[in-house]
Amino acid sequence: MGKLSFLLRRLRYMHYDKFFATAKQLHEKTGKPTLFLLCDMANCAVKYGAGYVDYRIAEMYKLSASQRKTVITRGISNKIVAEMNPKEYWHHFDNKTEFNALFAEHVKREWFDLSTGTKEAFVEWLNGKEVLVAKPLDGSSGRGVKKIRPENYRNDPDFYEKLKADGTGIIEECVIQHDAINEINPSSVNTIRIVTLNGPKKNGIVYACIRIGQNGTDMDNVDCGGMACRIDLESGMISTDGADKQGNVYENHPESGVKLKGFTIPYFEDAKNMCIESAKKVPQMRYIAWDVAITPDGPVFIEGNSFPSHAVPQFSAFYPDGIGIMPRYREFIDV
Repeated sequence: MGKLSFLLRRLRYMHYDKFFATAKQLHEKTGKPTLFLLCDMANCAVKYGAGYVDYRIAEMYKLSASQRKTVITRGISNKIVAEMNPKEYWHHFDNKTEFNALFAEHVKREWFDLSTGTKEAFVEWLNGKEVLVAKPLDGSSGRGVKKIRPENYRNDPDFYEKLKADGTGIIEECVIQHDAINEINPSSVNTIRIVTLNGPKKNGIVYACIRIGQNGTDMDNVDCGGMACRIDLESGMISTDGADKQGNVYENHPESGVKLKGFTIPYFEDAKNMCIESAKKVPQMRYIAWDVAITPDGPVFIEGNSFPSHAVPQFSAFYPDGIGIMPRYREFIDV
């Protein structure tokens, strides 16, 4: 998608109420005039393909023109996906049952496809299960995902019908995470996002981060109130403070008190190798975001994403010098 067509599409579908609300919020935060911020957001949209969320998360109002050019904005992200991932192959990752079947050796848990399975087969599958995770067949950002505990479904003869009625497409066993990861936050499975890119310049991992739940929620996703930290690819240590989509920064996890920067991720080398090898399975898909859980026995896949989010790696807290992640992408591709 070209810059002009992207901009026209954004103008057509943009949530203008949120656009103006963002300017007002940033006015209250920075003291900059609302009109200036509105004009500057529009300027960043035209010049850099930035949406109002990009502008806020990357704190582009603080950045010089040269620094702004290092931000992976929504427009640039869309262009990378379009060039790297042919749409006819997205289904291998977007459909969760297809993903689980294709990468079963690294999923390592039982799951049931409600879109095709009968109630009788489901009741048999359910026997002996504990905590479950229900998901829509397609979806992203944690939308429609819910954790279901045994007391909520045992002795419920209508459980199958209720799941079908609320849009659940797949239900699977909940991952038991490594004790060390559990210490950071026990309410959610805190997943590692590892992004692989097989580009014309080189193949490998662009970046990795850990998403962590907070406030007692089941979800670690930043769109569901979670936070994220960058992970150093060589050492496997968390290399930044935590940050969330609201602009809050956390030296320690607010509930557990665990210090984030310097925390070593168990089995991180195994997780990297798993993603690098799995990236070869559908070679037409060259840019994949893998969500990995760390269990007591090693890494497992939660899911793969055909359209990697550009938001998390652009949190301003990760770039105190104002230089974004673009230079890292340029090691793999021309962008």
